[in-house]
Amino acid sequence: MPPDPARLADTRPWLIKVSADLRAAELDLSIVPPLLEDALFHCQQAAEKVLKAFLVWHDVAFRKTHDLVEIGGQCVTLDPTLEPVLRRAAILTEFAWRFRYPELTIEPTRAEAEEALALAREAVEAILQRLPPEVRP
Repeated sequence: MPPDPARLADTRPWLIKVSADLRAAELDLSIVPPLLEDALFHCQQAAEKVLKAFLVWHDVAFRKTHDLVEIGGQCVTLDPTLEPVLRRAAILTEFAWRFRYPELTIEPTRAEAEEALALAREAVEAILQRLPPEVRP
């Protein structure tokens, strides 16, 4: 039985945004000098949006939040096998805000940004494996 077209239509836009955030993070790291703060933000956003896409696919409501622990917890309720990946990705939560305001003077490192991108990609891949191929952009 083919996937529900309405669910595909609701979920696919989230995954389009996920792809754009991953691409932005990759571009931020490829330029000289790299935009590390921006890359970290896009890594968090990619993880957040892919988790929300999973919830949308399963028709589960979620709060408007950047907290990957909260959103991830909802996803783990649906699929407990996601727990190890989402536990690792939860550290990305702080990048939704940590470097977005001028009063914070700590600069991120390239290693931190590369690790964040790896975690975001891992979370995205884990979720995509649990969605039908037809939903991918």
